[in-house]
Amino acid sequence: MTEFERVKYKPISVRELLTEMKDISELMIDLAYSSALFHSKELAEEVLELESYVDKLVYLLNMNAMLAARDAEDAEALVSVAVVANAADKISDAAADMAAIVLKDIGVHPLIRQAFEKVEEHLTRVKVKSNSFFVDKTVGELKLAPTIGVDVIAIRRGKK
Repeated sequence: MTEFERVKYKPISVRELLTEMKDISELMIDLAYSSALFHSKELAEEVLELESYVDKLVYLLNMNAMLAARDAEDAEALVSVAVVANAADKISDAAADMAAIVLKDIGVHPLIRQAFEKVEEHLTRVKVKSNSFFVDKTVGELKLAPTIGVDVIAIRRGKK
């Protein structure tokens, strides 16, 4: 999100916004690590786009939380929501910093690459061919995790 971009109010549940922020910030960490591991500028750019989106969600969450508070007791209860939202925003900022390493061609130190290789969960990027069995199916329909032990962290269809 650019510094001057205005976020318009939308009535959205604070819980829904917080859940979306949490989910996106988790995804961003996976994508940022993957972008560094595979030196993928495309993944790094995706991380930056998601970071901008999380910034918008923070504004929306703050607006909705302010309107939800009817008295001092409500305001006190909503402070913890703001703290968690701030933490999710910081996580998204950190993921964007990792992606910037790839976009600026700084490179990943060999020790970091070695550490990536020792993690239990290995990440890989797969391009699905247009005639594949996987085309036009949801992750839920494929049941990859229980069948072959694969967790899908992101899917790109066109520009989405």
